[in-house]
Parts: sequence; C-alpha cells; structure tokens
Amino acid sequence: MFWTVKKAMYRIVQQSVRLTCFFLDWREPVYIKGAGSIGMLPETIKHKNISNVLIVTDKTIENLHLMDSLINGLTGAGIKYIVFNGVRPNPSVENMEDARNLYIKNNCDAIIGFGGGSSIDCAKGAAIRISDPKKSLRSLQGILKVRHKLPPVIAAPTTAGTGSEITVVTVVKDMATREKFAVSDPKVRPKFVVLDPELTLSLPPDLTATTGLDALTHAVEAFIGKSNTKYTAECARKAVKIIFQNIEKAYSDSDDIDARYQMLIAANLAGTAFTRAYVGYVHAIAHTLGGLYDTPHGFANSVILPHILQNYGKYAEKRLAELADIAGITSTSQSISEKSKAFIAATKEFNRKFGIPEYLTDIKEEDIPLIAKRAMKEANPQYPVPKEMNQAEFESIIRLIMGR
Repeated sequence: MFWTVKKAMYRIVQQSVRLTCFFLDWREPVYIKGAGSIGMLPETIKHKNISNVLIVTDKTIENLHLMDSLINGLTGAGIKYIVFNGVRPNPSVENMEDARNLYIKNNCDAIIGFGGGSSIDCAKGAAIRISDPKKSLRSLQGILKVRHKLPPVIAAPTTAGTGSEITVVTVVKDMATREKFAVSDPKVRPKFVVLDPELTLSLPPDLTATTGLDALTHAVEAFIGKSNTKYTAECARKAVKIIFQNIEKAYSDSDDIDARYQMLIAANLAGTAFTRAYVGYVHAIAHTLGGLYDTPHGFANSVILPHILQNYGKYAEKRLAELADIAGITSTSQSISEKSKAFIAATKEFNRKFGIPEYLTDIKEEDIPLIAKRAMKEANPQYPVPKEMNQAEFESIIRLIMGR
C-alpha cells in the first residue's frame, strides 16, 4: 500500500513538471553545421561582441590538434583565448571550479566546451558558478534553481552521443562521495552549437559505438517515458531511425563523413528529446556506476539498456514496437509483443557487433544496495519511466546486469 501511494505521488510530480515545461524558455541555440563548420565559429561569435573566450577541453583533444582550426580562426578574428585542458571523464566539482577560476583570472566573456560530453558539461558547470559565485553546484542540484543569466556557452562536440550541446542539464561528480548529480535549468543550454563531423573523425571505433548507443538510449528512454510532447516524440523517432541507418557505417569506416554527420544530427535530436522528456532507469544506474567506478557513461548505457527494456515488459511494448517499425527491423505480420522483443534483440545485436559485453562484471556485490539506493534517489520522482521500481527491484535488476 505504501509503495502504491508513493508511485501515485511520483506520477503527480512528473505531470506537474511536464506542465511547467510548457511555460519555460526552450529557445534553440544558434547552429553552425557541416564539414569544416568549426572554422566559421570565430566570425560568428565576433559579431555577437565576444572578444575573449575560455576553451574547456581535455589533453587528448589538445594533443590530437583538433582545435587547430578553431584557434587559428580565433587568432584571425582578433579574439583572445585561454585553454583549460584539465577536463577529466565524469567532470568533478573541482574540475568546474578550476575552469571557472581561469575564466575569471583572464577576464573572459564566453566559454567554449570543445570535446565530448565531459568537456561540454564542465563548461556548463563553470558557467553556472560564474553566474552565481555565492551558490555551490551541490546547492543547485535539481530543477530550476539557477537564478542568474550565464555567460555565453558555446558547444563543439567531438563525439556523437551525449547531446550535451543541446540539453539544459550539466552532470557533476562529487569526488568525496563518489556520486554524480545534475543541475537542470533552461539557462544552462548553450547559446551556440557547432556540429562539424570533421571533429569526430579521430574517434576510435569503440567510442564511436558506445557514444552512438548513448544517443540511442537517450532517444529510447525519452520516447517510452510518460512526459513526451509531440515535438520530443518526433525528435526521438528521427534519432532512432538515423542511428539504425548510420551507426554501423560510422563504426566500420571512420572516414565516412556523411555517416559521422548523420550521427551528430541523431545525437542532437536525441538530446533535444530527453532534455524535456527526461531519461529513465538506464541513466539512473549508469550515472551511479560512473560516480562509484568511473564507468564510461556511453559504455554503461549500452550494456544496461536491453536489461532495463526487458524489465519494463508490457509497460513499454507499444512504444518499443513503434520504434522497431521506424528502425525497419519488423514486418506487418508481427504482433506488438514480437516487435518489442525484436527491438530489444536489436540493441543486444549492436552490442555483440561492437564488442560490448552483455554484463558489467566489475560491480561489487557489497555495493548493490548503495547503487540501488542512489539510482532510486536520482530517478524517483523525476524520471517518468514506464514502470517504477522499488529498492528490491533495483537490486534484482543490478544483479541481472552483473550476469548473476
């Protein structure tokens, strides 16, 4: 009885948030798209009176010289810049504070997040702290707590997966507790986005696969949840179709510029869908594992997705059947149940083709209750999942993910 009441309360909260979202500012960023488009960014931002930028990235990106075109363009446009190259996977509070301090020290007036989701999230987190120096990131955890306007954030993704360039959320790791938390507000959304497939050409096959399946997870979780709008549902459908058409091409041929570009578009569409319709239990568990073990986010999502979809069972069948039709993997003679199972099987087949394991065997038995507790705390009541799970159910699904 108690759990039944709690589930009803969760649905009330979710519907309240869904209705509130209709009154928020969902203004799209300025897009710069296409091969070589990173070279157009300096002149674009110069016209917006931006004259001194902080570039937030990691050492790998810097060593690959992926920023050369951007830096040359900034120099040519007379825009000053300073580089923060200390972004770590699952960026921490300290990471974001270091970037913030460099921004202030150099009197910058905009931030460019250049890299994967970690770099873009780090840039967002730094911008939040710049806008409100009296509030810690932890105190802003949750929804609609950012009160002040952020300095312009510009996102240039080098992976096709996280969708961080379009979302209203930044994910932060607390190093002391080994916990990830999110700050979510429309003010956090970047003002400029560069979708340049040339920036993704150096991405190795394994990361191409896991980041692509991260985008698939975003689209699927948004679509099967209960907070969709007509627009977010359509974005999710398009993302799924594009991913099924292009992910294997991008994986097998790193120089396929069109497949790379299509995957960027799909990741952006999936990000658009989930930033308003939310994600689900796949992400709740993946974030927890990222906090505890530094498990790469896309990799965790790839492994967890089919297990969670199977667990949802009849509660997600109709929506998964529709995605199976969109993906082109079913026939008209199949039932809704058969189509749903075919979609789940397709996610497993992607993992097999890309060398992604079926289970996460590094999870420690003694951590299972904590993982379940943290995943529940993140997901409930915020995530409008098809079917809610309690602590015992979470622990059971975690054991399945471990292969137990």
